[in-house]
Amino acid sequence: MPGLNEIKQPISAELDAFEKKFKASMHSSVPLLDRITHYIVKRKGKQIRPMFVFFSASLCGGITEATHRGAALVELLHTATLVHDDVVDNSYERRGFFSVNALWKNKIAVLVGDYLLSKGLLLSINNGDFDLLKIVSQAVEQMSEGELLQIEKARHLDIDEKVYYEVIRQKTASLIASCCSCGAASAGADAETIERMRLFGENIGLAFQIKDDLFDFGTDDIGKPLGIDIKEKKMTLPLIYALSKAGGSEKRHIINLVKNHNEKPDKISEVIGFVRNSGGLDYACAQMLRYQDQAFEILKTFPDHSSRTGLEQLVRFTTERKK
Repeated sequence: MPGLNEIKQPISAELDAFEKKFKASMHSSVPLLDRITHYIVKRKGKQIRPMFVFFSASLCGGITEATHRGAALVELLHTATLVHDDVVDNSYERRGFFSVNALWKNKIAVLVGDYLLSKGLLLSINNGDFDLLKIVSQAVEQMSEGELLQIEKARHLDIDEKVYYEVIRQKTASLIASCCSCGAASAGADAETIERMRLFGENIGLAFQIKDDLFDFGTDDIGKPLGIDIKEKKMTLPLIYALSKAGGSEKRHIINLVKNHNEKPDKISEVIGFVRNSGGLDYACAQMLRYQDQAFEILKTFPDHSSRTGLEQLVRFTTERKK
């Protein structure tokens, strides 16, 4: 599988230009804010979300100035939710760096999140990008609802597959879906094409989250501690499947471990062993590939194009990645 740098080659010039515009979109005359946003830009991720925006636009009519604004809007609103998430989760690290709240405390982190949110809103309103603003705002609404649904269900650990898919569709898939539909809308695509791209992104998002679930059980040697989701009492697909196949007493025992003993390494190892031995990983992997195939089927409805190839490679990257 080609690496990310190779995949992004057809749109690398656009992505470089986007990085400059994105940095400028965060600018503030308040020195403290400027310092913090500079720190956020410096520790950014792999550019996967902007890649989905630009490839989608290229496939659906061509990259425009609105595409750059759409990508910036997605990144601004997503970054705002991450800054707020770290406060909510009391998390002091993100991607190997200190989180904003770790360095500047919760009050400042919440205000920075609000600032980024307002920057995204103004970027769209000042340029009349109301269609893009609607797409991304709906995603943020769904992300908030998904997070709250997960918190509510985690109290009782009563998540079945149906609820699990609703949580990850809202929490994770909605954002990637918004990247793809934003890209299409920015290129002037019609409503039917925008909806096709939204569904394409939703399927990738579902596959992406299931891949994340699998990491928790050590499917790859990624150097990440196992059982993070178990410690946080998150009911992921491999565990949900394993519990559905377990007898009553075993099921009660495992739920008790997750609920009451989730800080003990030996108990976490017991839960991981239970899931591995029950076929939970194989089942989750099969579901991940099912969503990947559905994404590919949607892509096949578009003409053969370098951007279609780029999206296919990006999909494979999300499901075959090692971290």
